[in-house]
Parts: sequence; structure tokens; C-alpha cells
Amino acid sequence: MTARTAGAALATGVAVALSVTAGAPAFAQSQSQAEVEQATVSVLHAVPGLTVDVFAGDKELLPDFKPGTLTDPLKLDAGSYDIKVFKDGEGPKGTPAIQKTVEVPAGANATLVAHLTADGKPTLDAFVNDTSKVPAGKARLTVRHVAAAPAVDVRAGGTPVFKGLENPKEAEAEVAAGTVNADVVLAGTDTVAIGPAKLDLAEGSNTIVYAWGSAADKNLALKTQTITGMHSAPGGVPAGGTGQAASGTSDAALGALAAGAVLALGAGGYLLRRRDDAA
Repeated sequence: MTARTAGAALATGVAVALSVTAGAPAFAQSQSQAEVEQATVSVLHAVPGLTVDVFAGDKELLPDFKPGTLTDPLKLDAGSYDIKVFKDGEGPKGTPAIQKTVEVPAGANATLVAHLTADGKPTLDAFVNDTSKVPAGKARLTVRHVAAAPAVDVRAGGTPVFKGLENPKEAEAEVAAGTVNADVVLAGTDTVAIGPAKLDLAEGSNTIVYAWGSAADKNLALKTQTITGMHSAPGGVPAGGTGQAASGTSDAALGALAAGAVLALGAGGYLLRRRDDAA
């Protein structure tokens, strides 16, 4: 079985296992099945150096998930889920690194990110992905700081696009579609922390860039996620704004921060494995 095939199988397992119709007692859902509107959820494992197993109650959902990987979008019923994350091989009877009851909002498109705080502690944040229409000829660029690192500036072609971005905040803007060279520098300096990396910003898409890893351990990296299908007819009006990760529903982010809140698979230094999106 190829890694891609194995990842697809595991992703399918998540959708099945997290569905309340699976009958597992580990999950709680406040609404009846007929009332539930599904959410679209992706998961990024952005804690370096640790492979983990993810459980819902005592039921294993995602075994052997490695850092630096992102799941394909999964369809999950809205509701509450009891999530436990263990270091690989230590569940389900041991003490989980993180245990959290999480809420999956109906209709959301979100990405759950297990990552390090600015001072290097494992944590979990969820970000709602902006899928609103993009003006004709434009692309949406979202940057999320989920690395154990100080504030950074994000540059495109050497020019700062987002300044002073801190963990776990994010920034969003609408830019001309096309290819750009992006890098991440320490805030207010020209000291490159990550990159450069070539980004293909397709018209009508949201390209989400994650700065993850640890500055102290010298393993900072970029991971990208692309959401398509937000084209607008000519004459659309650009939008902008700011926001940050949240643990429920997100603050709607316009122009400089694409918001946060959904599922929360904890990863006390660990989390999920599935498809490796181009970084």
C-alpha cells in the first residue's frame, strides 16, 4: 500500500469513526442526525519530531500520524467529540498528552492545527478557512504563524505583506493572482527565518501558508493548503481584515487574519498524519 493510499484509508476512517452514526459511545452530539449539517475539516500535524495516535474515547481513529502532514478535507457531522491524543503506542489506557471535548460547527470549512506555542509548548488551534468570493483576477493569501518562534514579517518578492505576525495569529489579504516568491523574516528585520518559497496563487483560490516548527531546534518550515472555487464575476470589491485563532467559533477575518475555531484533536506535542500537501 502506498503512503497516499494508506493516508486516504485513514482519512476515510476518521470520517466514519467520528460520525455519531458509527455508534461509538465516545462521542456526544447535541443534535439529532436529521438536524445535523456537516462541516469540512482538515487536520495539520505541525509538532516536529513526534508520531502520535489519535483516539475518540477508547476508539483509535488515526494511528501512526507523523508531523508535517495535512489530511484531505473530511466531512464530519456537527456536534461534540471527546478527543484524546497519545504518543505513538501509548494509548488508549495511558495518560493522553491532550484530552479535549471539541465542538464541530455546522457548515464550517476549518483546519485543525496541532503545533507549538511561541515558547515551544504543544497546543492545538482551529482556524476557519475563508471561502467567501474572491474578486476577479485576485487570489486570497492567508498566513498562519504556528511555530515556536517570535513575531515575524511575511514578504512577497521582498516586500512585507504582513507585519508583526505572532503565534497563533493569522493574516489574510487579497492579492493579484500569479506566482510569487515568499519568505518569512524576523519582525522588523531582513533576517530570513523560512524560505524563500514559490507560491502559485491561482485566481479564485485561498492559498494558506503555515509557518511551523521550532526556531530553537532549527527546523522551521512552511506548509501550504489550497482551497479553490471562490471565483467572482468582474467588478467584485476586495475585502480585508484581521483576526486570530479561537477555541469555538472564529472571529471573521478580513484582510489580515483568517479566523479560527472547530474540532480540536489535541496533540501534546504530536498529531495527525495523512496527505503531504506541497509545502
